Amino acid sequence: MNFQAIRSIYIFEMARFFRTLMQSFLSPVLSTALYFVVFGAAIGSRMQDVEGVSYAAFIVPGLIMLSVMTQATANASFGIYFPKFIGTIYELLSAPVSFLEITIGYVGAAATKALFIGVVILGTSFLFVDLNIEHPIAMLAFLVLTCLSFSLLGFIIGIWAGNFEQLQLIPLLIITPLVFLGGSFYSVSMLPPIWQTITMFNPVVYLISGFRWSFFGTADVPIGISLVAITVFTSLCLAVIAWIFRTGWRIRQ
Repeated sequence: MNFQAIRSIYIFEMARFFRTLMQSFLSPVLSTALYFVVFGAAIGSRMQDVEGVSYAAFIVPGLIMLSVMTQATANASFGIYFPKFIGTIYELLSAPVSFLEITIGYVGAAATKALFIGVVILGTSFLFVDLNIEHPIAMLAFLVLTCLSFSLLGFIIGIWAGNFEQLQLIPLLIITPLVFLGGSFYSVSMLPPIWQTITMFNPVVYLISGFRWSFFGTADVPIGISLVAITVFTSLCLAVIAWIFRTGWRIRQ
């Protein structure tokens, strides 16, 4: 394992994050703060408790997941797409660096950025709501796994994308709607039976449900199923990345 190569990629990507701190960090934090003001204070004060939890507190896990998933995907996809765009990807591929080391460097940096943003948003939420985390270790584990899995997905998107428009296509048209429809702002049990069944086909439901369980001890689906879902999703992403580097699809073309 070439740890020096991993370290170089990781440091380079993190340096880019801090160079664009306003766009990479302040923008998602401010957007989430607006969600707290609008949904938590304005709307939440007029709603009943959801599963014994105030609505303002109930939406906190969903808001964190919304930011973490979108930021992990965006950072990882841009991180690998930009070297393709300017042609430096060939220098990286010709270096004595394996696909695993390249993936660890880019995905590790993207996951770190998303985790950092998630932790800051979590800290910000305490300014707006009275929040109690019942399972802090499980909460951190779910947060880290989500950052890693969606960074892997973003890495795949960055390799697949042929231009900047395609780079934004999947996060904008697929991931964000899935998060909004995955129980970020409501409990699945609040839906009519037919929509509850349809919602169960949304993979994001299992991630948000497990993450919310770590906060309040309640979930829309059993915690074991949530763990299986995120494990399968992560394994699938790893398998796709391994196939991409083995075949050179969208990299050497």
